[in-house]
Amino acid sequence: MRFDDTLETVLAADLGTPYGVQSVWRQLVDLIGRRRVPPATRAMATLRAIRADVPPPVRAASARAVEFADPPAPLVRLFAQDDISIAIPVLRSARLTSSEWIQLLPDLSPSARSVLRNRRDLGPDVRRALESFGSVDLVLPDGATKRSPLAEVVDRSAGSIAEPASGAQNRRMDQSDRITAAASAATPARPVAPPVDGDGSGPFEIAEVVARIDAFWRHREETGPVAPPAPPRSDEFRFETDEKGVIRWVDGVSRAALIGLSLDLANEADGSQVDGIAAGAFRRRAGFSTARMLIEGGSDAAGDWLISAVPVFDPANGRFTGYRGTARRPRTDERAEPVRAPTGSPAESLRQLVHELRTPTNAIAGFAEMIETQMLGPVSEVYRERAHVIRSEARELLGAIDDLDLAARIDSDALALTPDRVALRPLLAVIADDLAPLLELRGSMIALPVEDLVVTGDRRAVERLLSRLMATLVSASAPGERIGVKMALESDQRIAVSIDRPRTLADYPGDSVLGIDDEREDATLLGTGFALRLSRNLARELGGSLVIGPANLTLRLPAAVNSQVGQAI
Repeated sequence: MRFDDTLETVLAADLGTPYGVQSVWRQLVDLIGRRRVPPATRAMATLRAIRADVPPPVRAASARAVEFADPPAPLVRLFAQDDISIAIPVLRSARLTSSEWIQLLPDLSPSARSVLRNRRDLGPDVRRALESFGSVDLVLPDGATKRSPLAEVVDRSAGSIAEPASGAQNRRMDQSDRITAAASAATPARPVAPPVDGDGSGPFEIAEVVARIDAFWRHREETGPVAPPAPPRSDEFRFETDEKGVIRWVDGVSRAALIGLSLDLANEADGSQVDGIAAGAFRRRAGFSTARMLIEGGSDAAGDWLISAVPVFDPANGRFTGYRGTARRPRTDERAEPVRAPTGSPAESLRQLVHELRTPTNAIAGFAEMIETQMLGPVSEVYRERAHVIRSEARELLGAIDDLDLAARIDSDALALTPDRVALRPLLAVIADDLAPLLELRGSMIALPVEDLVVTGDRRAVERLLSRLMATLVSASAPGERIGVKMALESDQRIAVSIDRPRTLADYPGDSVLGIDDEREDATLLGTGFALRLSRNLARELGGSLVIGPANLTLRLPAAVNSQVGQAI
């Protein structure tokens, strides 16, 4: 059995020096506030006895330290009865039961109860108890040593009006009077009606405030509403996080934009966030320097920051408790946002992607061919068949990659064409031979023309155009269907290649076939619509056109002209 004498050790400390008093205060608040020791009667009595000897900044720092530590009710009562600037961190975050709050409310000041009124997590019983203090909380305080915020508002609005007298001369203001007094504080300085009672020695009169409100609204109607001033720009701030890396305390800028922001990128969505330097250091519980932080919004904290922080560990058990750090605006020679390389056009990005896809696909096809041909040694028939399938699929994928590359080149005007004379009949015969396996699979056939005509254009581009166009139409053909090809020289020195349209495309009139996005097992990898759009665009690059009719597709290309006789051949 182990006996914890931590509390007795702290209570036995020397209270004869200011340093000793402050040390005991800090230790007791930390032990009780984090529920490491119970709020014993002797410990709480010691805190109440030495509170007056502890400087307010030390008491305020202790309150901030236990703000999110779930302090017990006796410690909350101790801080709640202190000055409001010290009590606020505890009042806005303490988690007590409804009965504990109700017992505490009569001992709080009106300012402390106003803080609780702004909380939305208190139960209905506590809210009803707060409402019962309505008229009492609106009484102006006695004495001239401390002025309530309401009295200061009224004094600024009235100018020469004296501070309310003490004792029996204090007056109560109902809800409408408080609203008008606060509104008069925003009135710009200007001549107003003289006070009703001009002696200036007694309490203020409500009539004077009403007169100033009338003057405010008259000025508002004449000049329009006054635009609120822009928030001042802050150049640095301090912050602290909890053990989960979530910022819980901020000093130097508006808190709303930062509280709840996490140093762990995994918990952040788009918007305000930190970079990978802070996130990586958080996961290692290590310090970091000049990490980037971006805060969105219109507050004084918005913009870019460079943050540095050190981890904090509990001296009692070594447990990680969070970070303490600072932030500053970047200098002109620094950038708080990541420098992004300029991105090119979508076509250029697609070409880069195509290049990255083509290399591994070629490697897959090459290894499959080595297995199929047994270049590295004997391979069973089963694996040779599988390698053949892989090589066929890779070849089809390479064709799709080439189509994407061609489309990107056309879109970016990067297609280089070399004019040449291309005979169509031999080219169509080679394409028909290459499509023989697909024709056998579909059960269809191609009828080539007898005549031969010559066009002008880049040889590889013309071959690619005809092969993609014929492959697309064959893949859409039905069993027993005949795809006829005809050629003719037109009067405008163009050669028209007419190809029968398969019956499966009859449901798509005109150019609507360009929008087909079919998913048939034997369709082209990128779809019929893409292949036809690519063929049309490539025909335009060659100086021709592709017209989709109800019964056939007509490809027109420039005819080759005999320079000696000036006639097309």
